[in-house]
Amino acid sequence: MVPATLVSVEEYLNTSFQDGDREYIDGRIVERNVGEVDHSDLQGAITAYLRTRYKGRVWVGPEVRVQVTSTRFRVPDISVVAGPRPEGRIIVEPPLLVIEVLSPDDRADELQEKIDDYLGFGIPFVWVANPRTRRGYVHTAAGTHEAKDGVLRTQDPAIELPLAEMFE
Repeated sequence: MVPATLVSVEEYLNTSFQDGDREYIDGRIVERNVGEVDHSDLQGAITAYLRTRYKGRVWVGPEVRVQVTSTRFRVPDISVVAGPRPEGRIIVEPPLLVIEVLSPDDRADELQEKIDDYLGFGIPFVWVANPRTRRGYVHTAAGTHEAKDGVLRTQDPAIELPLAEMFE
């Protein structure tokens, strides 16, 4: 097995990828699982809903780099910042919420590592939405639960996302 070539933070931040952004994990550039119709449909529907419903209260950005530690940059499917648009090119302060839309190739251990990074950075809410099962999960520092009523929620500010409407 050939060891991975390590890349500096500066090189990562100054690289544009032709086929979608990548994450940066401790010197390694890591591909993301995206690009399928179900994933795109759900990501677009959630982004449009949140931008329309909560306009002026939150900033919603799809696929923006979030620096969770000095050597880790994640690219959530959607980031939601309470208040105005963040300054700079990347998000360096914990947003209110990040959302991951599952893809068929996502692995449970890799998803959990992302969730741990987000929560460890201080992001209060991490939503995971599955387009195949049409189910959603809320992860917080206090634990994880499925949105049994089909509505994903945050607090301070209160945001609600009815999953059924995202599939219409």
